[in-house]
Amino acid sequence: MIIIPIKENETIDRALKKFKKKFEKTGIVRELRARQAFEKPSITRRQTIKRAVYKSQLIEQNAI
Repeated sequence: MIIIPIKENETIDRALKKFKKKFEKTGIVRELRARQAFEKPSITRRQTIKRAVYKSQLIEQNAI
C-alpha cells in the first residue's frame, strides 16, 4: 500500500503528482506488462546481455 504524507496547505494536484511518482517507482505497471506474455529465460538473459553491451559501448564512446 502506498502512503503519501500530505501537508495542510498542499493541493490535490501536488498530492496526485507525489502518488504518481511513488507508483512508478514501485514498478507495478512494468511487472503487469511483463506478466502478460511469457518470455523464456534464455531470451531475457540475451536481452540483458545486449543492454549491457550497448551501455558499455556508449560509455566507451563518451570516454574517447
